[in-house]
Amino acid sequence: MQAIVINLAAATERLAFQAAQLQRLGLAFNRLEAVRAEDAAALRPPAYWDTWERPLKDAEKACLLSHRTAWERIAAADAPMLVLEDDAVLSDKVPTLLGRLPDRRDIDLLTLETRGRKKLLARPQADDDLPIRRLYQDRSGAAAYVLWPEGARLLLARTAESAGLADAVICAAYALRAFQADPALALQTDRCAAYAIPVPVTTASSIDAARGTATEAADYSAPQRGAFKARRIAAQLRMGLRQLRYALVAERCLVRPDPRDFIYLQDWRNDN
Repeated sequence: MQAIVINLAAATERLAFQAAQLQRLGLAFNRLEAVRAEDAAALRPPAYWDTWERPLKDAEKACLLSHRTAWERIAAADAPMLVLEDDAVLSDKVPTLLGRLPDRRDIDLLTLETRGRKKLLARPQADDDLPIRRLYQDRSGAAAYVLWPEGARLLLARTAESAGLADAVICAAYALRAFQADPALALQTDRCAAYAIPVPVTTASSIDAARGTATEAADYSAPQRGAFKARRIAAQLRMGLRQLRYALVAERCLVRPDPRDFIYLQDWRNDN
């Protein structure tokens, strides 16, 4: 399965890590030039960016547009692809799982990662043939996921006229037939220490670094601020209803990685 690595031109250390990691795992990849934060706002009309639940930072706008480019590539293809942000750390079990996925036609999205927040997952089934579970509600994370063409087209349609955080857009797309790897097979480098996993490269979030670049909510009119608030409330209600709908067949639980599946990262760090 082909992988897409979203990477800023300036982030050469991250790209070097991804190249080494994916070579170690035997996975081919294409680099996708990430949109720069300073360029993002001008690539869509101002009204587009004001359709989220709060004002978006420039780095958040750039992240969404970068993922949309990946979705466009997948929508034009005839096979699923692995989408990675350049700080994603992968389990050595990923190649085996990816090798069993291309013929699946009952999946639109498979998220590999965890960020330490509870997810709403189908209860385990004894006859499951893959280490994945149906995902009814996720809360965050867009660093490592497999997306099928139909799922890519759905996400493109959802973001054609309205914006949002890339991971929140994915999480809120309830029409997706979404699944979760369990145990988790990926995480971002800032989560490695929490799971006793070797940190292969030190990174800092470009979104956190851009803190304060969003237009402040106070700069909007009262009706605009009211619209932001209404969207937040609506999103919370939708999540609550989603949990009620699947209460009998699903459970809210933490998905954890198995640190043993990431031991190879220690060798990479020692060699570099």
